[in-house]
Amino acid sequence: MFRSRREFLAGAAGAAAAVGVGPLALPTMAEGKDQVSPQVILALFKSLPGDVAIKIHAPASNGKPEFLVESNSSKQMFVGSAIKTFVLCEALRQADSPQVVKTLTAQQLALDASVWSLDSATFNPPNLIGKVSERTALEAMIVHSDNTGTDMCLKHVGPYKVREFIATAGLNSVMVPESTRVFFGYLLGAKNYKAFTWDEIGAAANLPIVNSPMNKVESLAASADDFVSYYSRALQGQFFHNKETLNEFRRILSIGDAIWLVPLPLGVSAFVKGGSIDVPGYHALCVPGAMLFDDRWVYFCLTINWYAAAETDPKTVGAFAAAASRALALVKDALSA
Repeated sequence: MFRSRREFLAGAAGAAAAVGVGPLALPTMAEGKDQVSPQVILALFKSLPGDVAIKIHAPASNGKPEFLVESNSSKQMFVGSAIKTFVLCEALRQADSPQVVKTLTAQQLALDASVWSLDSATFNPPNLIGKVSERTALEAMIVHSDNTGTDMCLKHVGPYKVREFIATAGLNSVMVPESTRVFFGYLLGAKNYKAFTWDEIGAAANLPIVNSPMNKVESLAASADDFVSYYSRALQGQFFHNKETLNEFRRILSIGDAIWLVPLPLGVSAFVKGGSIDVPGYHALCVPGAMLFDDRWVYFCLTINWYAAAETDPKTVGAFAAAASRALALVKDALSA
Protein backbone atom coordinates (compact mmCIF):
# COMPACT_ATOMS: atom_id res chain seq x y z
CA MET A 1 0.00 0.00 0.00
CA PHE A 2 1.16 3.55 -0.66
CA ARG A 3 0.36 5.95 2.13
CA SER A 4 0.06 9.71 2.15
CA ARG A 5 3.21 11.66 1.35
CA ARG A 6 3.47 12.95 4.91
CA GLU A 7 3.21 9.42 6.30
CA PHE A 8 5.62 7.70 3.98
CA LEU A 9 8.18 10.47 4.13
CA ALA A 10 7.96 10.71 7.88
CA GLY A 11 7.86 6.95 8.33
CA ALA A 12 4.77 7.05 10.49
CA ALA A 13 2.27 4.31 11.26
CA GLY A 14 2.02 1.08 9.28
CA ALA A 15 0.27 0.63 5.98
CA ALA A 16 -2.74 -0.95 7.62
CA ALA A 17 -3.46 2.20 9.57
CA ALA A 18 -3.46 4.28 6.41
CA VAL A 19 -6.17 2.28 4.71
CA GLY A 20 -7.77 0.76 7.78
CA VAL A 21 -11.38 1.53 8.61
CA GLY A 22 -13.52 1.34 11.69
CA PRO A 23 -15.65 -1.69 12.45
CA LEU A 24 -17.75 -2.58 9.43
CA ALA A 25 -21.35 -3.68 9.54
CA LEU A 26 -21.10 -7.01 7.78
CA PRO A 27 -24.03 -7.87 5.54
CA THR A 28 -26.97 -9.88 6.65
CA MET A 29 -28.40 -12.32 4.16
CA ALA A 30 -32.06 -11.56 4.64
CA GLU A 31 -32.22 -10.28 1.08
CA GLY A 32 -32.42 -13.81 -0.27
CA LYS A 33 -30.47 -15.29 -3.12
CA ASP A 34 -33.08 -14.43 -5.75
CA GLN A 35 -32.58 -10.71 -5.06
CA VAL A 36 -28.80 -10.66 -5.55
CA SER A 37 -28.52 -9.23 -9.04
CA PRO A 38 -25.85 -7.12 -10.76
CA GLN A 39 -28.06 -4.09 -10.11
CA VAL A 40 -28.09 -4.78 -6.37
CA ILE A 41 -24.30 -5.08 -6.31
CA LEU A 42 -23.72 -1.92 -8.36
CA ALA A 43 -26.12 0.07 -6.21
CA LEU A 44 -23.81 -0.45 -3.21
CA PHE A 45 -21.19 1.76 -4.87
CA LYS A 46 -23.52 4.35 -6.39
CA SER A 47 -22.99 7.11 -3.80
CA LEU A 48 -19.18 6.97 -3.83
CA PRO A 49 -17.25 9.91 -5.29
CA GLY A 50 -14.83 9.86 -8.22
CA ASP A 51 -14.39 6.94 -10.61
CA VAL A 52 -15.40 3.45 -9.57
CA ALA A 53 -14.63 0.32 -11.60
CA ILE A 54 -16.20 -3.03 -10.76
CA LYS A 55 -15.91 -6.48 -12.20
CA ILE A 56 -17.04 -9.66 -10.45
CA HIS A 57 -17.06 -12.83 -12.53
CA ALA A 58 -17.95 -16.40 -11.61
CA PRO A 59 -17.60 -18.59 -14.70
CA ALA A 60 -20.26 -21.19 -15.36
CA SER A 61 -19.33 -24.36 -13.47
CA ASN A 62 -20.80 -27.80 -12.81
CA GLY A 63 -24.08 -26.93 -14.47
CA LYS A 64 -24.36 -23.60 -12.64
CA PRO A 65 -24.69 -20.48 -14.80
CA GLU A 66 -22.19 -17.66 -15.11
CA PHE A 67 -22.52 -14.69 -12.76
CA LEU A 68 -21.17 -11.35 -14.00
CA VAL A 69 -21.22 -7.83 -12.62
CA GLU A 70 -19.27 -5.12 -14.42
CA SER A 71 -19.18 -1.34 -14.59
CA ASN A 72 -16.42 0.86 -16.01
CA SER A 73 -14.28 -2.29 -16.07
CA SER A 74 -12.16 -1.41 -19.11
CA LYS A 75 -10.96 1.92 -17.68
CA GLN A 76 -7.29 2.15 -16.72
CA MET A 77 -7.11 3.38 -13.12
CA PHE A 78 -4.49 3.83 -10.43
CA VAL A 79 -4.29 0.60 -8.41
CA GLY A 80 -1.17 1.09 -6.28
CA SER A 81 0.41 -1.98 -4.76
CA ALA A 82 -2.10 -4.30 -6.42
CA ILE A 83 0.44 -4.54 -9.27
CA LYS A 84 2.79 -6.42 -6.96
CA THR A 85 0.98 -9.62 -7.88
CA PHE A 86 2.59 -9.38 -11.32
CA VAL A 87 6.04 -9.16 -9.72
CA LEU A 88 5.21 -12.24 -7.64
CA CYS A 89 4.00 -14.14 -10.69
CA GLU A 90 7.09 -13.36 -12.78
CA ALA A 91 9.43 -14.22 -9.90
CA LEU A 92 7.74 -17.60 -9.55
CA ARG A 93 7.81 -18.15 -13.31
CA GLN A 94 11.58 -17.64 -13.26
CA ALA A 95 11.95 -20.14 -10.41
CA ASP A 96 9.29 -22.52 -11.73
CA SER A 97 10.16 -26.12 -10.87
CA PRO A 98 9.14 -28.91 -8.47
CA GLN A 99 11.80 -27.45 -6.13
CA VAL A 100 10.51 -23.88 -6.35
CA VAL A 101 10.37 -23.37 -2.56
CA LYS A 102 13.93 -24.61 -2.14
CA THR A 103 15.08 -22.35 -4.98
CA LEU A 104 13.39 -19.25 -3.57
CA THR A 105 14.75 -19.95 -0.10
CA ALA A 106 18.29 -20.48 -1.32
CA GLN A 107 18.31 -17.34 -3.49
CA GLN A 108 19.67 -14.50 -1.36
CA LEU A 109 18.87 -10.87 -2.23
CA ALA A 110 20.77 -7.81 -1.09
CA LEU A 111 19.07 -5.65 1.54
CA ASP A 112 20.90 -2.32 1.50
CA ALA A 113 20.71 1.28 0.34
CA SER A 114 20.37 0.19 -3.29
CA VAL A 115 16.84 -1.11 -2.59
CA TRP A 116 15.64 0.73 0.52
CA SER A 117 12.30 2.37 -0.17
CA LEU A 118 9.53 4.21 1.63
CA ASP A 119 6.68 2.45 3.42
CA SER A 120 8.73 -0.60 4.40
CA ALA A 121 7.78 -1.52 7.95
CA THR A 122 9.02 -5.10 7.55
CA PHE A 123 12.55 -4.37 6.34
CA ASN A 124 12.69 -1.10 8.30
CA PRO A 125 15.30 0.89 6.35
CA PRO A 126 17.94 2.00 7.13
CA ASN A 127 18.08 -0.18 10.24
CA LEU A 128 18.35 -3.55 8.51
CA ILE A 129 21.10 -4.53 6.11
CA GLY A 130 22.45 -7.81 4.79
CA LYS A 131 20.93 -10.67 2.80
CA VAL A 132 17.36 -11.92 2.70
CA SER A 133 15.92 -14.93 0.92
CA GLU A 134 13.85 -14.21 -2.17
CA ARG A 135 10.96 -16.10 -0.58
CA THR A 136 10.98 -13.79 2.45
CA ALA A 137 11.08 -10.71 0.20
CA LEU A 138 8.13 -11.98 -1.85
CA GLU A 139 6.13 -12.65 1.30
CA ALA A 140 6.89 -9.19 2.68
CA MET A 141 5.85 -7.65 -0.64
CA ILE A 142 2.42 -9.33 -0.59
CA VAL A 143 1.59 -9.81 3.09
CA HIS A 144 2.79 -6.40 4.31
CA SER A 145 3.06 -4.57 0.97
CA ASP A 146 6.65 -3.77 1.92
CA ASN A 147 8.14 -1.53 -0.77
CA THR A 148 11.74 -2.43 0.00
CA GLY A 149 10.80 -6.08 -0.46
CA THR A 150 9.13 -5.12 -3.74
CA ASP A 151 12.20 -3.30 -5.01
CA MET A 152 14.42 -6.22 -4.00
CA CYS A 153 12.24 -8.54 -6.07
CA LEU A 154 11.97 -6.14 -9.01
CA LYS A 155 15.73 -5.70 -9.08
CA HIS A 156 16.22 -9.47 -9.07
CA VAL A 157 13.65 -10.47 -11.72
CA GLY A 158 13.94 -7.28 -13.80
CA PRO A 159 11.09 -4.80 -14.32
CA TYR A 160 11.43 -5.34 -18.06
CA LYS A 161 10.77 -9.06 -17.56
CA VAL A 162 7.64 -8.27 -15.55
CA ARG A 163 6.48 -6.03 -18.40
CA GLU A 164 7.28 -8.72 -20.97
CA PHE A 165 5.12 -11.17 -19.04
CA ILE A 166 2.30 -8.62 -18.78
CA ALA A 167 2.45 -7.97 -22.53
CA THR A 168 2.51 -11.67 -23.38
CA ALA A 169 -0.55 -12.18 -21.18
CA GLY A 170 -2.37 -9.44 -23.12
CA LEU A 171 -2.84 -7.17 -20.10
CA ASN A 172 -2.61 -3.97 -22.09
CA SER A 173 -3.80 -1.57 -19.37
CA VAL A 174 -1.20 -2.59 -16.77
CA MET A 175 1.64 -0.22 -15.84
CA VAL A 176 4.51 -1.30 -13.56
CA PRO A 177 7.20 1.22 -12.50
CA GLU A 178 10.94 0.64 -12.58
CA SER A 179 10.74 0.45 -8.79
CA THR A 180 8.66 1.93 -6.02
CA ARG A 181 11.53 4.31 -5.26
CA VAL A 182 11.61 5.52 -8.86
CA PHE A 183 7.85 6.05 -8.63
CA PHE A 184 8.26 8.16 -5.49
CA GLY A 185 11.03 10.14 -7.18
CA TYR A 186 8.79 10.86 -10.15
CA LEU A 187 5.90 11.97 -7.91
CA LEU A 188 8.24 14.41 -6.18
CA GLY A 189 9.58 15.76 -9.47
CA ALA A 190 13.16 14.61 -8.91
CA LYS A 191 15.31 15.72 -11.83
CA ASN A 192 16.89 12.28 -12.19
CA TYR A 193 14.04 10.22 -10.73
CA LYS A 194 15.32 6.96 -12.22
CA ALA A 195 18.43 7.28 -10.06
CA PHE A 196 16.59 8.55 -6.96
CA THR A 197 18.65 7.54 -3.92
CA TRP A 198 17.75 6.71 -0.34
CA ASP A 199 19.51 9.85 0.85
CA GLU A 200 17.48 11.95 -1.59
CA ILE A 201 14.27 10.51 -0.15
CA GLY A 202 15.18 11.88 3.26
CA ALA A 203 16.00 15.27 1.76
CA ALA A 204 12.61 15.36 0.00
CA ALA A 205 10.51 15.32 3.17
CA ASN A 206 9.21 18.85 2.68
CA LEU A 207 8.92 18.87 -1.10
CA PRO A 208 5.47 19.02 -2.70
CA ILE A 209 4.17 16.28 -4.96
CA VAL A 210 4.27 17.67 -8.48
CA ASN A 211 3.18 14.70 -10.59
CA SER A 212 -0.09 12.82 -10.25
CA PRO A 213 0.09 9.15 -9.23
CA MET A 214 -1.95 8.38 -12.36
CA ASN A 215 0.36 9.31 -15.21
CA LYS A 216 1.89 7.83 -18.35
CA VAL A 217 5.52 7.78 -17.19
CA GLU A 218 5.92 5.95 -13.86
CA SER A 219 2.67 4.63 -12.43
CA LEU A 220 0.91 1.59 -11.01
CA ALA A 221 -2.22 1.17 -13.07
CA ALA A 222 -4.59 -1.42 -14.52
CA SER A 223 -8.19 -2.02 -15.50
CA ALA A 224 -10.62 -4.27 -13.68
CA ASP A 225 -10.95 -6.33 -16.87
CA ASP A 226 -7.23 -7.06 -16.93
CA PHE A 227 -7.08 -8.00 -13.25
CA VAL A 228 -9.97 -10.45 -13.61
CA SER A 229 -8.43 -11.89 -16.79
CA TYR A 230 -5.09 -12.31 -15.04
CA TYR A 231 -6.35 -13.86 -11.81
CA SER A 232 -8.68 -16.24 -13.64
CA ARG A 233 -5.65 -17.69 -15.43
CA ALA A 234 -2.87 -17.31 -12.86
CA LEU A 235 -4.79 -19.00 -10.04
CA GLN A 236 -5.50 -21.97 -12.32
CA GLY A 237 -1.81 -22.38 -13.14
CA GLN A 238 -1.83 -21.20 -16.74
CA PHE A 239 1.39 -19.22 -16.29
CA PHE A 240 3.32 -22.02 -14.54
CA HIS A 241 4.57 -25.45 -15.55
CA ASN A 242 4.60 -27.12 -12.14
CA LYS A 243 1.89 -27.61 -9.53
CA GLU A 244 4.39 -26.77 -6.80
CA THR A 245 4.80 -23.27 -8.26
CA LEU A 246 1.05 -22.77 -8.44
CA ASN A 247 0.77 -23.90 -4.82
CA GLU A 248 3.37 -21.32 -3.76
CA PHE A 249 1.59 -18.58 -5.74
CA ARG A 250 -1.70 -19.41 -4.07
CA ARG A 251 -0.09 -19.69 -0.64
CA ILE A 252 1.47 -16.25 -0.71
CA LEU A 253 -1.67 -14.56 -2.07
CA SER A 254 -3.82 -16.32 0.53
CA ILE A 255 -2.24 -14.16 3.24
CA GLY A 256 -2.47 -10.88 1.30
CA ASP A 257 -3.17 -7.69 3.23
CA ALA A 258 -6.53 -6.71 1.71
CA ILE A 259 -8.18 -9.93 2.89
CA TRP A 260 -8.51 -8.38 6.34
CA LEU A 261 -8.39 -4.69 5.40
CA VAL A 262 -11.58 -5.18 3.38
CA PRO A 263 -13.09 -8.16 5.18
CA LEU A 264 -13.94 -10.99 2.81
CA PRO A 265 -16.74 -13.42 3.65
CA LEU A 266 -16.04 -16.08 6.23
CA GLY A 267 -15.72 -19.57 4.84
CA VAL A 268 -13.97 -18.72 1.57
CA SER A 269 -10.44 -19.34 0.39
CA ALA A 270 -9.27 -15.88 -0.62
CA PHE A 271 -6.36 -14.79 -2.84
CA VAL A 272 -5.87 -11.02 -2.89
CA LYS A 273 -3.26 -8.27 -3.19
CA GLY A 274 -4.70 -4.82 -2.61
CA GLY A 275 -3.41 -1.35 -3.31
CA SER A 276 -3.97 2.25 -2.25
CA ILE A 277 -2.57 5.74 -2.20
CA ASP A 278 -3.33 8.97 -0.36
CA VAL A 279 -1.73 12.23 -1.45
CA PRO A 280 -3.25 15.71 -1.27
CA GLY A 281 -5.94 15.88 -3.94
CA TYR A 282 -5.73 12.26 -5.12
CA HIS A 283 -6.77 8.98 -3.54
CA ALA A 284 -7.18 5.39 -4.68
CA LEU A 285 -8.12 1.94 -3.40
CA CYS A 286 -8.07 -1.32 -5.32
CA VAL A 287 -9.13 -4.81 -4.21
CA PRO A 288 -8.49 -7.45 -6.90
CA GLY A 289 -8.24 -11.21 -6.56
CA ALA A 290 -10.42 -14.27 -6.19
CA MET A 291 -12.37 -16.34 -3.71
CA LEU A 292 -13.18 -20.04 -3.80
CA PHE A 293 -16.08 -21.77 -2.05
CA ASP A 294 -18.25 -24.81 -2.80
CA ASP A 295 -16.03 -25.59 -5.83
CA ARG A 296 -16.95 -22.19 -7.26
CA TRP A 297 -14.36 -19.61 -8.28
CA VAL A 298 -15.23 -15.92 -8.20
CA TYR A 299 -12.74 -13.43 -9.67
CA PHE A 300 -13.11 -9.76 -8.86
CA CYS A 301 -11.61 -6.30 -9.00
CA LEU A 302 -13.09 -3.33 -7.15
CA THR A 303 -11.31 0.00 -7.69
CA ILE A 304 -11.98 3.61 -6.76
CA ASN A 305 -10.00 6.72 -7.71
CA TRP A 306 -11.27 9.98 -6.26
CA TYR A 307 -10.29 13.56 -5.66
CA ALA A 308 -10.27 15.22 -2.24
CA ALA A 309 -8.08 18.07 -1.10
CA ALA A 310 -7.11 16.54 2.23
CA GLU A 311 -4.22 14.10 2.59
CA THR A 312 -6.58 11.41 3.85
CA ASP A 313 -10.30 10.75 3.44
CA PRO A 314 -11.29 8.05 5.96
CA LYS A 315 -15.02 8.54 5.31
CA THR A 316 -14.72 7.48 1.65
CA VAL A 317 -12.27 4.70 2.53
CA GLY A 318 -14.76 3.31 5.04
CA ALA A 319 -17.70 3.58 2.65
CA PHE A 320 -15.82 1.81 -0.14
CA ALA A 321 -14.55 -0.95 2.15
CA ALA A 322 -18.06 -1.55 3.49
CA ALA A 323 -19.52 -1.67 -0.02
CA ALA A 324 -16.81 -4.06 -1.23
CA SER A 325 -17.20 -6.36 1.76
CA ARG A 326 -20.98 -6.43 1.39
CA ALA A 327 -20.84 -7.01 -2.37
CA LEU A 328 -18.57 -10.05 -2.08
CA ALA A 329 -20.60 -11.48 0.81
CA LEU A 330 -23.80 -11.15 -1.23
CA VAL A 331 -22.15 -12.87 -4.19
CA LYS A 332 -20.99 -15.73 -1.99
CA ASP A 333 -24.46 -16.14 -0.55
CA ALA A 334 -26.06 -16.09 -3.99
CA LEU A 335 -23.68 -18.68 -5.46
CA SER A 336 -23.28 -21.02 -2.51
CA ALA A 337 -24.53 -24.54 -3.05
